[in-house]
Amino acid sequence: MNLPVLSIIGLGKLGSPMVAAYASKGYKVIGVDINGDFVESINKAKPPVFEPKLGEYLLSYKERISATQDYREAILNSDITFIIVPTPSQEDGNFSTQYVVKAGEEIGKCLKEKNEFHVVVLVSTVTPGSTEKDLLPALEGYSGKKCGVDFGLCYNPEFIALGNVIEDLLNPDFVLIGESESRSGDILEAFYKNICPEGTPIKRMNITNAEITKIALNTYVTTKISYANMIAELCEKIPGGNVDIVTDALGCDKRIGHKYLKGATGYGGPCFPRDNRALIYTARNYKVILPIAEATDEINRMQPDRIAKKILDVLPPQGKVCILGLSYKPDTNVIEESQGIKLAKKLEEKDISVTVYDPAAMNNARQLLRKANFANSLQEALTDSDVIVVVTPWPEFKEIDPDWLKADSTIIDCWRMLDPQRFNKRSKYLAIGVYHE
Repeated sequence: MNLPVLSIIGLGKLGSPMVAAYASKGYKVIGVDINGDFVESINKAKPPVFEPKLGEYLLSYKERISATQDYREAILNSDITFIIVPTPSQEDGNFSTQYVVKAGEEIGKCLKEKNEFHVVVLVSTVTPGSTEKDLLPALEGYSGKKCGVDFGLCYNPEFIALGNVIEDLLNPDFVLIGESESRSGDILEAFYKNICPEGTPIKRMNITNAEITKIALNTYVTTKISYANMIAELCEKIPGGNVDIVTDALGCDKRIGHKYLKGATGYGGPCFPRDNRALIYTARNYKVILPIAEATDEINRMQPDRIAKKILDVLPPQGKVCILGLSYKPDTNVIEESQGIKLAKKLEEKDISVTVYDPAAMNNARQLLRKANFANSLQEALTDSDVIVVVTPWPEFKEIDPDWLKADSTIIDCWRMLDPQRFNKRSKYLAIGVYHE
């Protein structure tokens, strides 16, 4: 069977792993990016972004992978094009489609030269209506061709977690396809049947419903996180309360489930916060109020203040604070909407001495934290700190030696990942979501 050739526009946090993952399934993949360094890295089988397994995959399947800055080279030599470019959030919560439109214009120019039916697939997250309102006119206008006749258009967002992108791409819970017409949907479904394990649900619908589904799904997950954080705060106030015991029981109900029901810090990253706000924006645009989505966002915005108050309650005069974790989650260097960054900024505003440490995100964080001390190691970060806050649950933090800690210091463990018995002799241990006398 002759597999279609793929082109992927955008070689960032998702685009580069897509190149590697799809090449691993036998596809020839051409990556495109305006960033020459990214293109050079891909052609040298080196990861242009931080993501576990990416370097290994690029090296293993390099014979099927190439990259270029030339749209024409990529489009004329491929059959399906995936667009995964930034869609920055705007002040009102809407997503900007300026980069999507620019990619559509460049693709359209190339489609003008093609006689074969070509499928264009938008992967970037957009607000409902944007694919057909913004991308479609760019493709038709610059190609002089008709969607559904000369080329196809699909909206096909991915549901991945940074730090596990390749695994999530190859083993998704389900595939979401918004199609302009059935021919394009058929081509994309056939592609995914070669990529995914047998039996993976493939949900096909019109483009608008797919756009709604994408942001609705992520907002549902954020609601679950904020709900658990709400219960954690309640448990801290009631004698004997422990959020882990409560959520463990709640998660046994199949209608609820354990995933994302932790009760810790707020959610962050490049998807969850902005997708929640985008759903709120979309609803308001159609004169609909979504109180659950708005409450979810409000609860999440409160979390850094909640933890900052706990720090101030135990911090001695002129005391020093250590924040462990600046990436928004483990196994990534991404700091977008990071709870650790937000917390450090709040403490900096109060002129509190802050030392920070993260296994992967230190360089990125330097751009945002001007006053903080950046430790060179975990042990160095802990030295002389009066309050230590575990904000991101990196596995490395489980290796903290109590002897590294200053006598009479306080540990605030947001994820309850440390053993209190190991620390109580030297430090005071406080767990988020647990009642303390």
